[in-house]
Amino acid sequence: MSEFLDTIVEWSGAREDWRPISRWAVLAWLVFYVFFLIYAFSMYGGYLFIDSANLVVHEGGHLLFFWFGRTLGLWGGTILQWLVPLLLAAYFFHERQPAAFVFCLFFFFENWLYTATYMADARAMALPLVTAGDSDYIEHDWNTIFSSLGVLQYDTTIGAIVRTLGWSGMLASVGWLATRLRTTKP
Repeated sequence: MSEFLDTIVEWSGAREDWRPISRWAVLAWLVFYVFFLIYAFSMYGGYLFIDSANLVVHEGGHLLFFWFGRTLGLWGGTILQWLVPLLLAAYFFHERQPAAFVFCLFFFFENWLYTATYMADARAMALPLVTAGDSDYIEHDWNTIFSSLGVLQYDTTIGAIVRTLGWSGMLASVGWLATRLRTTKP
């Protein structure tokens, strides 16, 4: 088992040094993230400008995963919405590019805010819905998913947990980037 884990660590590039990034670049990125976090906090539960891109990827996920059946088609929106930035973060981790890694990881977790809002709306179904398919047949993903799992009554609790994890991940990503200030040169 340890050989398998060593192989994964070796393949991931985790033993390699991160590529250098200037102190000014780190500071500029930190300013960007602070402003974005303030913006996101001020729009708590609202639609952020980046969510338009998230929505396109989400709807594309339904179309892509629909080929694997109704259940995966239903879950596919969120799967692809989370998978795209996560895989990009993994790529930049492998390439040891800290700014790009943090950017993708940050927006992976930002997607959780969008998903949390959608989850918390499962019973109320007050959010406007979008579809890439037949406009006569629109279903609320999380109402259907939570109903099938028997947890619909916990939609707001699940949404709050996902939102908290999203915020935690965004803050941790920014915190990790801030630690790069110790290892960078002006």
